[in-house]
Amino acid sequence: MTSPLALGAELDLLLPITALFPLTAILLVSQTNPYQTLVLRGILGSVATLLYALLGAPDVALTEALVGTLLSTTLYAVALRSAMALRLHDRRPPTTDAALVEKQLAGWISALHLRLRLLPDPPEEQANRQGLHGWLESERRLVLRHAALAQRLQACPGHRRWLELGGELVIAEEARP
Repeated sequence: MTSPLALGAELDLLLPITALFPLTAILLVSQTNPYQTLVLRGILGSVATLLYALLGAPDVALTEALVGTLLSTTLYAVALRSAMALRLHDRRPPTTDAALVEKQLAGWISALHLRLRLLPDPPEEQANRQGLHGWLESERRLVLRHAALAQRLQACPGHRRWLELGGELVIAEEARP
């Protein structure tokens, strides 16, 4: 077993690693992109692991490496993968420009770091269980169930382009007869 670093003799090695810890934490909480946050969380855990090991706490370093870095980063990645998708019913009839519309819609929502998942039109009770956000109708009519999501999409740069191409964004209460 190695001895912990002597603070006086090894300060030149310990100080930069110690400075990385709060710097990485500040970068982590200031990120808006969830995928960059995922990477920074892994880096933060690795810096903490290295710091604990250098200070002579191998048990804490091992726990941080396994739980704090590996497990939490993996769970966060799984949660991001499932949560960062805009799930819509696809109520459009088959057309030749369907792929183009999907590409334009995917480009628009990418500003919010979302993936597009178009699903076949399930019954209403099944749609509620799947957590669908709305539906896509013919003539580029996008109907959303949540006004907050619609407001965030309207603030994205792709919204103007969607409207210029003949698209429409509607909240579900306005669209239902």
